[in-house]
Amino acid sequence: MTEFLPYVVSWNLTRKCNLRCKHCYIDASAAGPRELSTDEVCRGLVEIADVHRETILILTGGEPLLHADLDLIVSRAAALGMMVVLGTNGTTLTSERAARLADRGLSGVGISVDSSAAPRHDEFRGVPGAWSAAWRGVEAARRAGLEVQIQMTLTPATLGELSEVARMAREAGARVLTVFFLVCTGRGQSLVDLTPEQYESALRSLARAPLDGIMVRPRCAPTFRRVLAQDSPDSELLHSDAGRCMAGKNYCRITPEGDVTPCPYMPVTAESLRERSFGEIWRSSPILAALRQPALKGRCSICEYREICGGCRARAFASGGDMLGEDPGCAYVPGTDRRAAPFIPAPLSWTPEAEERIKNVPFFVRSAVRSAIESLARRRRLACVTPELLDEARRTMKRP
Repeated sequence: MTEFLPYVVSWNLTRKCNLRCKHCYIDASAAGPRELSTDEVCRGLVEIADVHRETILILTGGEPLLHADLDLIVSRAAALGMMVVLGTNGTTLTSERAARLADRGLSGVGISVDSSAAPRHDEFRGVPGAWSAAWRGVEAARRAGLEVQIQMTLTPATLGELSEVARMAREAGARVLTVFFLVCTGRGQSLVDLTPEQYESALRSLARAPLDGIMVRPRCAPTFRRVLAQDSPDSELLHSDAGRCMAGKNYCRITPEGDVTPCPYMPVTAESLRERSFGEIWRSSPILAALRQPALKGRCSICEYREICGGCRARAFASGGDMLGEDPGCAYVPGTDRRAAPFIPAPLSWTPEAEERIKNVPFFVRSAVRSAIESLARRRRLACVTPELLDEARRTMKRP
């Protein structure tokens, strides 16, 4: 039986924000009256660690840097063994603040840059000067020794800017560019989304032409995996979590008020931390259970790529109110591809020593390194990843 563990938990600490972003899924502006107290947050951290101590905890908002007790929350989570990262607009991140958070145990930051042009980013984020301030935040994080990831929300207006944003991110010292494909929820309901054909074109560009010097990963786009299977069936990315929807399976979100949802873009509440512990919710919520063994509907239910793709559940919910419905962003017509969907072998086992060593790889690139190592193991016809194989992979990939 598959064990579902919360590898990643995204926690919206507050609705308070200094920007007015057009696409904000929680319509952030000011702190709400029912937000969890710091004591309640710290109790929730212990409950998460009781389920999976090595969870990657993403602290976001609103703007998490505006939370009065962010330093304390970072310290508590890091002390529990979690890898703590910050999802921020970066505009208020100074060198001093970044250094202090690093001392508290923060591992990295994801900073949003949605355009290569300052005016377009500022208009999207609702505040003049946001673009320049975000890049200053990137530099502050780098000076503090934090791993930096740039996050870009792709829109019809910025489809042609992906390569330029990737170049700027690479030159700023970022290791990863995460490309979010918009789900029109919250304040974003009024935005114009990409057409299915634009999604398809963008994903094929990512699959066919990886950008040199920086790892580019799509989010909210499990269709990427179907595109990979069609265009690059031998790609190691098919053995990683690239593009995979982990909502409810290995990922969930906690709202500022303590509601647990499958993901930030799916406002379907499993239960509240004020009513039950995180462990009870994670293990027994019918909503999360439905996503772990999904009875998909529409085109997704009959698609030959459903096992490796499965469609975006948040986009299905946003468009039709059914999280198990078909993904309206997908242009593929099931049964029209004569190529068979690739067989994805079961995950390899790892020795405890190998698992400990892979933790030394920066978390932003860890899944890609893991998939490359497992690909090497399969070529060697091995059933288990060992420290000796890691040594060989290190020599092969020339990684430190």
